[in-house]
Amino acid sequence: MLTLKDVHEARDRIHPFIRRTRLEHSTTISDVSGFDVWLKPECMQRTGSFKIRGALNCILSLSPEEGGRGIVTASSGNHGQGVACASKLRGYPAMVVMPEGGSPAKADAIRGYGAQIVFCGTKSEDRLALAAKMRDEQGMTMVHPYDDFYVMAGQGTLGIEILEDLDDVAAVLVPTGGCGLISGVAAAVKEMRPNVKIIGVEPAGSDSTGRSFQAGKRVRLDVIDTMADGVRASIPGELTFPLVRKYVDDMVLVSESSIVEAMKLILERCKILAEPTGAVATAALLTQGQKNGALPGSLRGKKIVSLVSGGNVALSQLAEILAGRS
Repeated sequence: MLTLKDVHEARDRIHPFIRRTRLEHSTTISDVSGFDVWLKPECMQRTGSFKIRGALNCILSLSPEEGGRGIVTASSGNHGQGVACASKLRGYPAMVVMPEGGSPAKADAIRGYGAQIVFCGTKSEDRLALAAKMRDEQGMTMVHPYDDFYVMAGQGTLGIEILEDLDDVAAVLVPTGGCGLISGVAAAVKEMRPNVKIIGVEPAGSDSTGRSFQAGKRVRLDVIDTMADGVRASIPGELTFPLVRKYVDDMVLVSESSIVEAMKLILERCKILAEPTGAVATAALLTQGQKNGALPGSLRGKKIVSLVSGGNVALSQLAEILAGRS
């Protein structure tokens, strides 16, 4: 199991290389939702998402020999950028396996950090399988996008920052896919302040964690349908899911339309650009009364932190979303 000590060590390790994102209060979203809403804008983080935290912690933990063999990972884009950036900082070659038809903006950013890209399929397991094959056949070192204790610990540093910046936070909303983010944040927050609620949020068309949470075991999805590419995980991780079961209080679902609404509201009123995945958690604040979407009534009026996990969205996609053509 991931420990709080692991997260604190990760914080010390990555601190010189990341930005500490500050909580932003939103009066508008608070008024609309009935909660006292604070955003954690990791879209303003280095590489444009929280993923740099876990990637850095993992890569900085490697020996020069391990890193020198080359780093390989699978990613829809944000983790790939984190790995590419961290590898460049250490002088290691990197390869990212991305989905066919993935975000051109994210691919361009990965190349900009000096990494190579291989495109493979559309499912996360296809990308992970190819990355594992390259690890085995070429001797590269694999940095898993979520199912790795160093990655989870790096993401957990977000939880420490939230508790330091907001003493009386009642709940943290976390976008959830493979569960690297929520497992790290939940472990850190619950070990430091057990009364804070950790609530995972998923698109209704990509709810592998919610189904697994209800079943008490990992459940695999056959079909995934969401614009939020960062949470398109067919099954929670083997290492992450036990932490979800131990620490997470609830899982809620949001619709695609509520994700778009959240993106627009965050941009128009908070002046913060969130990609679809980055708006997933905030969408839960706008879906009260919908089946499987309502947050606990006991949290009304209390301080809620919503993680805006990333802001890497192509301008063409953003224009389509704002115009209602997504």
